[in-house]
Amino acid sequence: MKAIFYATSTGNTEEVANKINDNLEGFDLVDIASDGVDKMNDCEVIIMGISTWGEGELQDDWEDCFDDIKEMDFSGKKVALFGLGDQESYGHEFVDALGIMYETLIENKAEIIGKTSTDGYEYEYSRAEVDGEFAGLVIDEDNQSDLTDERVENWCNKITALF
Repeated sequence: MKAIFYATSTGNTEEVANKINDNLEGFDLVDIASDGVDKMNDCEVIIMGISTWGEGELQDDWEDCFDDIKEMDFSGKKVALFGLGDQESYGHEFVDALGIMYETLIENKAEIIGKTSTDGYEYEYSRAEVDGEFAGLVIDEDNQSDLTDERVENWCNKITALF
């Protein structure tokens, strides 16, 4: 099974999850607010959409199920991440929630795919930056919405080759 798991407060993460789903074949779309994260146990390929809130924190629905995720074994699972953030207003904690999820998944033996370049972004610090790359696709709908479709398409082409 392959699925895209997301949570949304403003609708932006859901919109990006739908764009990703439109670019891929054979994925279920799972809103964790209504369906939870249990289906992750049945998946071989997982995509997670996480937005950063507050002072670099997980969005509320992800926070609610984060203890469950910390207990999961992701051995043998390919996981791709995408995160939303605002690099201008929150450049000191840009897409930190993506970094929080990445760190947890690595600890739980996930094979992370789909890292992306930090080129084209201006920020002070990001917990999602790992060895000079972002831990996944980074979208800034507040300041760079005109780049979203191209970034999604390029990333989907990249990760499809890794499935």
